[in-house]
Amino acid sequence: MKPFLPRRLEPIAFGLLLSGMMSCIVSGLSTAIASGVDAGFLIRWMAAWFPSWAVAFPAVLIVAPLVRRILRGIVIEG
Repeated sequence: MKPFLPRRLEPIAFGLLLSGMMSCIVSGLSTAIASGVDAGFLIRWMAAWFPSWAVAFPAVLIVAPLVRRILRGIVIEG
């Protein structure tokens, strides 16, 4: 696949993909635990996932720099 996204947008694209994948997995698991897996599961899962992603995406963009700073302080070079 040929790259098409400018390097300066990489942190935003990373946050978008990470938050999308993680919120999808977590909302799917939570939905399955809360209401079971039946014929309406996929609709309930998607109904839970989209609002979750809307919260997760900006949260990742805000929290990621803080996590990087914390890690710079606790990770040993080498």
